[in-house]
Amino acid sequence: TAWRVLQLGGSELDAVERGCGQCEIDQCDGSVGYGGSPDESGETTLDAMIMDGNTMEVGAVADLRHVKNAIGVARKVVEYTKHTLLVGESASLFAVRMGFPYEDLTTQKSLSVYSKWLNQSCQPNYWKNVVPDSSKSCGPYKRPEKVTYKEEQTISQRSVHNHDTIGMVVIGGSGTVASGTSTNGAVHKIPGRVGDSPIAGAGSYADSTAGGAAATGDGDIMMRFLPSYQAVEYMRMGTDPTVACQKVISRIQKYAPEFFGAVICANTTGSYGAACNKIPGFTQFHFMVSSPLLSQPTEQVVDCI
Repeated sequence: TAWRVLQLGGSELDAVERGCGQCEIDQCDGSVGYGGSPDESGETTLDAMIMDGNTMEVGAVADLRHVKNAIGVARKVVEYTKHTLLVGESASLFAVRMGFPYEDLTTQKSLSVYSKWLNQSCQPNYWKNVVPDSSKSCGPYKRPEKVTYKEEQTISQRSVHNHDTIGMVVIGGSGTVASGTSTNGAVHKIPGRVGDSPIAGAGSYADSTAGGAAATGDGDIMMRFLPSYQAVEYMRMGTDPTVACQKVISRIQKYAPEFFGAVICANTTGSYGAACNKIPGFTQFHFMVSSPLLSQPTEQVVDCI
């Protein structure tokens, strides 16, 4: 969809918006758009961002409720406000003023995911160091009188399918770069949680003087390292896109060796690459590429490091 928009003369931002928007409609992988990743109260909320690499303008929404086209609303933040990020119910009110319909994002599928989770004592979840014991019960939780910390089990608790995002980088014929993301966040997240996707430099980043990048995976960890921004900075210094992506993953590995995540990178000449962190059940990362050199969108695969 994004590639077709470019071929029909649309801008790089149009391509990002329509491409990510297509995933919202298709509910890609259950991790983008409505009817997926219910939070702890069973509600689906959306995060998205879009970035113009010419002007460095960013529009983003987080914890967006009752509006399906999150990346579309993010684009309106760029076009009609001087802000960068709008959140929660207020972002939904803004969306309605911009003409987006107010709709229920819950589906039979998301309700069944939610009820199954409740039936298995709310496992897994994102609480730690609380009472009652979050590994055995549904709460409501509160902080204990006396705090005793225990190590978090990251891998067993966070399956590879808990997190995903569509991230997109578009390089126009003249070298103009745009990027964007859209997601419904981590499954069973604590209401109000915002991950890396709508944060500029974390979920994605675009700079028409260097290139663009986008990230996917465990946003709670990845956002602390601004991986997309870092990857673009490596490419600015002349680093090959694949190596730029690898360097970003390696930086995060030092602090969180078992994190789930991947980054895609493309520079202004159209070179591209990706990298991912190798963990059990996730040894390769698949991503799609369209370019004038390819007759159709093509799946690419990299081995994780």
